[in-house]
Amino acid sequence: MTMFAWRGRNARGESVQGQIDALHEGAVAEQLIAIGVAPVLISEMAAPADGTVENWFARMNRKPLVDEDILMFSRQMYTLSKAGVPILRVFAGLQGSTSKPAMVEMLMDIRAGLDQGRELSTAMGRHTEAFGLYYLAMVRVGEMTGRLTEVFLRLAEHIEFERGVRERIRQALRYPTFVMIAMAIAVVIINIFVIPVFAKVFAGFHTELPPITRGLLAFSDWMITWWPVLLAAGLAGVALLRGYLRTPEGRYRWDGRKLKLPIAGNIVSKATLARFARSFALSIQSGVPLVQALTVVAQTVDNTYIGSRIEQMRDGIERGESISRCAAATGVFTPMVLQMIAVGEETGELDSLLFEVADMYERETDFAIKGLSASIEPVMLVMIAALVLLLALGVFLPLWNMGQAAMGKAGG
Repeated sequence: MTMFAWRGRNARGESVQGQIDALHEGAVAEQLIAIGVAPVLISEMAAPADGTVENWFARMNRKPLVDEDILMFSRQMYTLSKAGVPILRVFAGLQGSTSKPAMVEMLMDIRAGLDQGRELSTAMGRHTEAFGLYYLAMVRVGEMTGRLTEVFLRLAEHIEFERGVRERIRQALRYPTFVMIAMAIAVVIINIFVIPVFAKVFAGFHTELPPITRGLLAFSDWMITWWPVLLAAGLAGVALLRGYLRTPEGRYRWDGRKLKLPIAGNIVSKATLARFARSFALSIQSGVPLVQALTVVAQTVDNTYIGSRIEQMRDGIERGESISRCAAATGVFTPMVLQMIAVGEETGELDSLLFEVADMYERETDFAIKGLSASIEPVMLVMIAALVLLLALGVFLPLWNMGQAAMGKAGG
């Protein structure tokens, strides 16, 4: 695309000017007219000599798009579409009101695709890393059914729910994470700097030390001797683990184990099923065929294990089985949810009941998240108490024994 400088007059007759990226002068004129500006002069700008260097540095420092950006985009698209604003004018207005370079570039590319006659879903499909497969599928369905305005509203609500769940889980885990990091740092400092000092003191006793103390001294010596190997092994272990989790098998096994974790597994399971129920209900309500809806939802639940169970449901429906029977065969839904799915299938109100299932799972997720800190704190207190007790006994027990021996000799 080429940068054009333009000058024109707005609806009030005032002189305005600016710069626009477009394929040709005609596209610039169309964009200006779409935002209510009558073009007077359009000229191509010469690229600066060091433009490549500037663009390289700008791209290195550019902030990527996040969920908040897509949420704001969805709400703006819903508001402007509901008001009946033409699609080209919508993107021209959004581009003019956005200051984030990555967002501006994406809006410009989508608008250029629309100028070339592409559908909105096709133009947005060039940015799957920002929107995701489910978002793009829903936009495509909204175009096909003429319910694009409602789809943008539902997508905004969906993104807001996802963002809220992640933020609440992050807040609940922040305190335990800080405590675990502090404990790890404390153990390293004690074993490297504190225990060696006491080892020199204990060496002057010329007496047998308690087993706990000998264990602490041996662990401290081992850590001091092998800390480069431990550091390298730790980094290599993290790299290997991350590489394994990127494989299909590793991701599947980890996603399955997350659902069985003692405290967080219940939250992950309910949040994932709430995401499935709301996404599936939204797809059905928008007129997406069941097989296609389950295919898209399976890729967007953010859990490979549950995604495979949803694909199992899809395969069963393709064979002609009922939704309720396929859902029961997955083994991930509660009896009450299965009953609601069966009732919704019989009455033709599956989308409404799935929304109720999503609301129920969301309420249970909120309740579980609120109790997450209360569930973790006792475990953390026990771990801290055990660590303090171990260090106290290992360090002070020899001193106590020496003091008792000295008092016995003095009394004798």
